[in-house]
Amino acid sequence: MMLTSAAAVLMASPSPQVYSAACGRLASVLGISLASARRRVDIQAARNGIRDTSGKVALAQKLLDEAESSDQDNHTKLTSLLEAVGSDEHFMVED
Repeated sequence: MMLTSAAAVLMASPSPQVYSAACGRLASVLGISLASARRRVDIQAARNGIRDTSGKVALAQKLLDEAESSDQDNHTKLTSLLEAVGSDEHFMVED
């Protein structure tokens, strides 16, 4: 049974689940939500003129590689930003 060229192209393109998984891995490495990671990829894709899912998956992988190779540990940076400083360490919020 021969597939038409349109059907072959549809079968070759990654599914939205693959895109979500790529964004999930990026979110995990950066310590952000899936929605934030997806938004980051979508904004970068729009800047680069990428509209297809396979291009977005490749872009998410590129951003993941960059995040993994960066010298900054995002989790450590976030933790240091959340620590109380000086007089704020005994501050209590009332209900």
